Amino acid sequence: MAKLFTPIQIGPITAKNRLWVSPMCQYSATGQAGRAEAWHLVHYGALAAGGAGLVMVEATGVVPHGRITPWDLGLWDDAQIPGLAAVADFIKAQGAVPAIQLGHAGGKASTNKLWLGGGYVPPEEGGFAADAASAIAFPGLPVPHELTEAEVGGVVQAFADAARRAHDAGFEAIEVHAAHGFLLHQFLSPLSNSRSDRFGGSLENRCRLVLEVLAAVRCAIGESVALVLRVSATDWVDPGWDLEQTTQLAAWAQQVGLDHLDVSSGGVVADAKIPVGPAYQAPFAAKIAQATGLSVNSVGVIDTAPLAESLVAEGGLDTVMLGRPLLRDPHTPIVWATELGEDPAAWSPPQYSMAAWRRYHPAIR
Repeated sequence: MAKLFTPIQIGPITAKNRLWVSPMCQYSATGQAGRAEAWHLVHYGALAAGGAGLVMVEATGVVPHGRITPWDLGLWDDAQIPGLAAVADFIKAQGAVPAIQLGHAGGKASTNKLWLGGGYVPPEEGGFAADAASAIAFPGLPVPHELTEAEVGGVVQAFADAARRAHDAGFEAIEVHAAHGFLLHQFLSPLSNSRSDRFGGSLENRCRLVLEVLAAVRCAIGESVALVLRVSATDWVDPGWDLEQTTQLAAWAQQVGLDHLDVSSGGVVADAKIPVGPAYQAPFAAKIAQATGLSVNSVGVIDTAPLAESLVAEGGLDTVMLGRPLLRDPHTPIVWATELGEDPAAWSPPQYSMAAWRRYHPAIR
């Protein structure tokens, strides 16, 4: 049996396989309201029906001005729960674990949709002013407001409140987004954090906000929901945030209830030279797992079934997350299972059984 398609327990949850959906922004929520639309139900429903073991809903803002774009999902208001509850219910009905990523874009907030070229969206055009760890601007964006210590406390509470709403909506795993140059990563990296208070300077101080958020989220969701953290393992710039610091953060995060680490990289420096290639971030995840014993996954250019299988069978990963391959074909898990000699009939929708995957897939003929 291919290990990629064996069940795995992560904290209190069990996923039917180890091929998971990475959070991918859709920029399709109701403007300003941050509510899930029919697009989200159909999009995430297709990914769940396609056979993934866990489906992670995109970065969802914990405050209105913490969204990457004005069209991102939000969970700062109870009125946003019903739309997401419908998504979570459908994912679960397909036998997948419903999960959601909670985030705050910090100084990278209020940008345009990617297919419209990105760029800053000013308040007069529906955007919003941004907050950050320090008053350091990202290229093409205005200088953000540096959060006061009291305002940092508000961020912790916002994550906790959003996590409670996610729990109420039926999500069984909640991921805190501390990667890709967004707010929590801005506190972690010495390249974006020039503070001199208890949230800046030493590694312990720079990690303080992330750990306080994780502790508050764990308190809000109890022990029946898996707590996941997404990190950038390195800024790819020296001196910056790196693997050694990430490993220490992971060890501290275990002490406040972390169940799983989602390992990515980059985001704080726009022009960092990143050696992108097949599974280029997986070695970071494997090293963190070896050092801490944490359950880990990696993401990024994992685009063939043999590669994904090798990562979990012998590469030190517990799971893999896919992004673009699932946008191209939401049935990728079923197709890859077939390529690896598995019969997906036991865990794929019976409505798709007429596809006769093993008979017609080119890798089998």
